[in-house]
Amino acid sequence: MTALRADVWRALDTVLDPELDEPVTDLDFVESCTVSGDGVAAVVLRLPTFFCAPNFSFLMVADAYDAVSAVPGVTRAEVTLADHHASAEINGGVAAQAGFVGSFEGSSQGEATAELDELRRAFFRKAALAGQDRVARPLVDAGAGPDELAGTVLGDLPPSAELDRMRHRRSVLGLPHDDDAPLLVHADGSGVTSGQVPLHLRRARLQRVGIEANGAYCSSLLQKRYPVAGS
Repeated sequence: MTALRADVWRALDTVLDPELDEPVTDLDFVESCTVSGDGVAAVVLRLPTFFCAPNFSFLMVADAYDAVSAVPGVTRAEVTLADHHASAEINGGVAAQAGFVGSFEGSSQGEATAELDELRRAFFRKAALAGQDRVARPLVDAGAGPDELAGTVLGDLPPSAELDRMRHRRSVLGLPHDDDAPLLVHADGSGVTSGQVPLHLRRARLQRVGIEANGAYCSSLLQKRYPVAGS
């Protein structure tokens, strides 16, 4: 792998499936990634089904285009989605930087009525809530009660990938994410009281389980659609 291709791959690591909250690289959604000698990066994405939601699909292709285009040394990014009912609209719209609405203007697939910023924020809110369960679960398993959990701030916690991930989701949403921020917060960023902890944790766990169940289902569909040679 050349150094520039490695940089492009790291950029793709930052691109998330908005519903599953996982990088497209970990989900095996990158069908191919090449970089020519003159710096043209060509990336092909693939999804578990032909009919994955066009809005989610568009976000991934557009985010991948932005991430790859920003890599120093890349002179041009060509990011496309394969084998999808709206590939033509999505690929053409992303290449033209037309936005979601502009990409589907006059399309036989149906026209889009709004851009996707609020949809993205909605999924980040779900991910931020699910992250609270991931980070708090070891404390609960170790016997931490509602009073302790309500008083725990992020600076009290040991470094971990899950903690970094939750901080990032919160920062995008404008929620408290510094060391003095509560571990458990409501959607408006206010701290969860000890009396609210049990119900809040149940909601957070339900959100996490839902995201992970969707991820497992999509993974099985992808393996059926694109079986690994020899398996």
